[in-house]
Amino acid sequence: MKILTAEQIRALDACTIAQEPIPSIDLMERAALTFVHWLADRFSDTDRPVCIFVGPGNNGGDGLAVARLLHQRFYSVSLYRCHIGSGVSADFQANWERLPKGDAIPVTHLHSGDPMPDLPKGALLIDAIFGSGLNRPLSGYWAKLVAAVNAAPLTRVAIDVPSGLFTDGPSEGACIEADYTFSFELPKLAFFFAENQHRIGEWTTGSIGLDASFIGQSETPFFYLDRPMVQPLLRTRRRHDHKGTFGHALLLMGSYGKTGAAILAARACLRSGVGLVTAHVPHSAYWPLQTAVPEAMVSGDTGEYFLSALPDLKPYNAIGAGCGWGQETVTAQMLRQLIEGHRQPLVLDADALNLLAKDQELLYRLPGNSILTPHPKEFERLFGPSANGFERNALQRRMAEALNVIIVLKGAHTCIAAPDGACYFNATGNPGMATGGSGDVLTGIITGFLTQGYPPLEAALLGVWLHGLAGDLAARDLGYEALLAGDIVKYLGAAFQYLHQQK
Repeated sequence: MKILTAEQIRALDACTIAQEPIPSIDLMERAALTFVHWLADRFSDTDRPVCIFVGPGNNGGDGLAVARLLHQRFYSVSLYRCHIGSGVSADFQANWERLPKGDAIPVTHLHSGDPMPDLPKGALLIDAIFGSGLNRPLSGYWAKLVAAVNAAPLTRVAIDVPSGLFTDGPSEGACIEADYTFSFELPKLAFFFAENQHRIGEWTTGSIGLDASFIGQSETPFFYLDRPMVQPLLRTRRRHDHKGTFGHALLLMGSYGKTGAAILAARACLRSGVGLVTAHVPHSAYWPLQTAVPEAMVSGDTGEYFLSALPDLKPYNAIGAGCGWGQETVTAQMLRQLIEGHRQPLVLDADALNLLAKDQELLYRLPGNSILTPHPKEFERLFGPSANGFERNALQRRMAEALNVIIVLKGAHTCIAAPDGACYFNATGNPGMATGGSGDVLTGIITGFLTQGYPPLEAALLGVWLHGLAGDLAARDLGYEALLAGDIVKYLGAAFQYLHQQK
C-alpha cells in the first residue's frame, strides 16, 4: 500500500471526482458513510453522548455529514461549530443545509474568545476541525480549545487526521490527542513515528473508492508493508525439493552469558524454512547449543568466551552475525575479516552494529545489499542523533542509498529502507514483542530467507512481516505481557500457514 503526501491525496480526490465522475459532495457523503459504519461497529451504544467539533473546511463538512448520519441511527449527537476565518467551503455549506431542521441536533457556536465548552463526561468526541491541509501550528484560542478537549475525560476520535497534526513533517504546537484515528483510503506518513503516537492513538484506514489508477501511477518512496504486498513474495515448495534446495546458513553468534541469542536465532533460522543451519559459537556455548537446538550443526570457536576467528565460509549460502557477541577486540577483528573477505550480502545485528559504529570506515566496505537490523539506539550510534522521526527516516533512507545496503530500523512500525530510496513501514507486530531476544529471532528469520535464495530486499520484507505476524498470533493467545521471544519462533508456522492460505 502506498503512502502519499497531503498534496497527492488532494489530487487523488480531484482525479476521482473528474474520472468517476462524482460530485464532490457525493464523495464526501461516501466518506462519511464509511466512517460511520466503522464508528457504529466500534461504538454501538447510541445513548452515549456524541460531540462533533467541526471546522469551516471539508474536514468540517465530513463532520457535518457524520452528525446527520449518526442522528439517523439514533445516536445522541451535538455539534460544536468552530467559526475559524471568514468563510466556509462549498461542501461544508451544502452539508450544513442538509442538517435536520430545528433542534434535532443541538449546535454550539464557538468564536475566538468564547468560554471553553462544558463537555459531558464520558462522551465520544469526534474531531473534524482541521484536516490534512493545515499549514501552520495552531495558536491562540483554537490551541486553547484543543488543550481543553485533550484534558476532558472523554474518548476522542479523529476523522482522517487529528486537528493540529502535520501529515508530511514534524508537528509543532497544539494537536488533538486522539484515542482513535480513521484515515480515508491510505495511511498518513506521520502515523508511523513514535512522537505522534499520543496524537493518533489506534489508527485504521477505510477505502472510499478513490481512483485506483491514480494511486498506481503516483510516485512515492513510502509504502505500508501489508499482506497484499508480502504474499506474492512467498515461494511455493515443490515436491522434489530437498534440504540442499533451501541452502546452508551460517550464524556467527553468542558469547559467555549470551548463548541464548545464538539459540533463538538458530531456532528462528530453522523455522524460516532453511535447509541447513550451522551456528559458530564460542567454545563455552558449544554444548548448550548442541543440546538446545539439535536440528542445527555447531561449530566451536577457538575462543572460550567470545568469538575470535572465522570458520571456512565457502560452504554457506548466507551469513547472519552479531547477536550476543559482546565487543571484545578479537571479535571486532573477526568482523573486519568477515567484511573485507566476503562479498555476498551479510545480515548484521546487535554488537556487529555497535562495533561498526566504532569503526565507521568499515561501513563503506560492507558487501552490497547487506542487511543491517538496528534498534533506534543502535541506529543512533551508527549514524548520529535525529530530532524527530521524519529526520531519522530521511537519514535512514539517505544512508541506505549511500552505503548500498538495506537498513531495517526496528520499532512499532519497523521500517525497511532500500538502496533505491524506497522505505516500507511494517503492518504487523505489537508491544508484547518489545522483549529481549526478539531481535535475535528476526535476524535468524531474515538470514534464513537470504539463505534460501530470496533477493536481499525480499528477504528483509518477508522476514519483518512474518516476524511481526508470528508475534501477533502469539499475543492473541498469550497477551502482551507474557510474550517471550521464543514464542515468536513457536508461532512462525502459524504465520506461514496464514500467508499460504491467502494464495
